[in-house]
Amino acid sequence: MAKARATRRILDSYSVKGINKTIKAGDCVLMRPSDSSKLSYVARVEQIESDSRGGNVRVQVRWYYRPEESIGGRRQFHGSKELFLSDHYDVQSADTIEGKCTVHTFKSYTKLDAVGNDDFFCRFEYNSSTGAFNPDRVAVYCKCEMPYNPDDLMVQCEGCTDWFHPTCIEMTPEEAKRLDHFFCQNCSSEDQKKLQNSHATSRHSDTKVDTKRRRR
Repeated sequence: MAKARATRRILDSYSVKGINKTIKAGDCVLMRPSDSSKLSYVARVEQIESDSRGGNVRVQVRWYYRPEESIGGRRQFHGSKELFLSDHYDVQSADTIEGKCTVHTFKSYTKLDAVGNDDFFCRFEYNSSTGAFNPDRVAVYCKCEMPYNPDDLMVQCEGCTDWFHPTCIEMTPEEAKRLDHFFCQNCSSEDQKKLQNSHATSRHSDTKVDTKRRRR
C-alpha cells in the first residue's frame, strides 16, 4: 500500500535555529552555500511550510543573482552590493538560512548614510534563461555615457546638471573633492573653466539608453 502523502501546513513565521532570527514571507535572507568558499546566497522568502509534525520546515524562495552570476557578467556600472531579482524559484531547508538582510530599491540605497554588510540594492529583474533585464533602459551619465554606479565618485556640472567621473574629465578624485564649482566643457566659458566643483555624490538624470547597447 502506498504511503499517505505527508500533510504540510503554511507558517506565518519561523524562528531559525542557531541565529535567533524570526523570518516571515517577504523577508530577504542570506542562505548558506554548499561550497563554503562562496559568498552567501541572497533570496526573498515567498512562503514557509512545515510537515505535520513541525520538524521539517522548508522555505520557498526567489533567488537574487549577483552580476557575475548573470549571462552578461559583471559590468563597470554594477555596484559592489548590486543584486538582480531573478525568475528562479526554489525550495530550501529553513535551517540553511544564515541571517536576514535588506535589499533596498536603487533610490533608497543611494540615500543611505552608511551601507552595512547586510545592505544590498536591486534595480533590475533578471530572466535567468534569456539574460534579459527589466527594465531594459536606465539613466546614463558623463562623457562615457555609463549608468550610475553608486560606488563611484561623480561631480555635477552647474550648467547642464549632468554628472561626471573625475577620470573622464582628467581630474583625480582628490582634486574633485577639493573643488568648489564645476562647469563641463560644453557649458564652460574661458573664465568658468577655472572654477571647480564641490559636489561629491551622484543623482539620476532623465537620459535613457538601452542597457544592451555597449558604449565606449
